[in-house]
Amino acid sequence: MHVTVAGKQVDTGEALKVHVREGLDAITRKYFDHALEAKVTFHRNRAHFACDINLKAGRGLTMRAEGQGPDAHRAFDEAAEHLAKRLRRYRRRVNEHARSFAPEREAPAGRERVLLPPDEEAESAPPNGADHGAIIAEHPAEIALLTVGEAVMRMDLAQLPVLMFRNKATRALNVVYRRPDGHVGWIDPDGG
Repeated sequence: MHVTVAGKQVDTGEALKVHVREGLDAITRKYFDHALEAKVTFHRNRAHFACDINLKAGRGLTMRAEGQGPDAHRAFDEAAEHLAKRLRRYRRRVNEHARSFAPEREAPAGRERVLLPPDEEAESAPPNGADHGAIIAEHPAEIALLTVGEAVMRMDLAQLPVLMFRNKATRALNVVYRRPDGHVGWIDPDGG
């Protein structure tokens, strides 16, 4: 990050510049990894010093903080604390926003299993005596978040006889399937 330290009728010595760089590096590393540049300006009012920090954090995000103190170091510390608070709030809002959309992004995983029909199961019955065939293939399958129309379109495009999906409106598991008469059937356990 490029840091510019300037003073309006205030001497900005090397110790102040080092203090500013270290403080801003610590804050930006903690809350915002890819800050681009910071401009720190000091000026003196009648009784105190004032510090203005303008931080360009990237992608059109610019933050400003101000602080006052009896000397330039304390004025910067107050402004840096103000900037850290703003960055923390911004980071929290971004994380909450991302979490609010997380259920839509992540598709629950399922397992698709191919069963051997009971009449082809000549040598061995299932170990627990169940009346279904033995599992001959198994692989992960996506359970997508779709509307009913999208699910029917996806089923038709993939030429599937049945498709399980998570309904966008209710978030419940639903099934669409091709009926023997050629129409589409829809199973919605939450629909009344």
